[in-house]
Amino acid sequence: MLLSFHVSQLLFFKTAQAILDVRELYLEASLADLYDELTMSPELRKAHIANDKAVWEAYGRAWPFEDETACVAYLMKLYQKIVE
Repeated sequence: MLLSFHVSQLLFFKTAQAILDVRELYLEASLADLYDELTMSPELRKAHIANDKAVWEAYGRAWPFEDETACVAYLMKLYQKIVE
């Protein structure tokens, strides 16, 4: 389902703020520490998944996406349409 621009924008703000809120819990950590695949906090991972879901669904795609390669391919197709 393709979301309206305003609904998408509200979801982006909400999910982006959730990421920032979680990162504030770990002010002493570097970005490398925060985003280490082996040690990323469950809260931060959950916030990013929610953000990914909001972005993906704004493009009218079902969540979860098939795989990362399919996701990038789809986004590149959209980009190609814009720059043509």
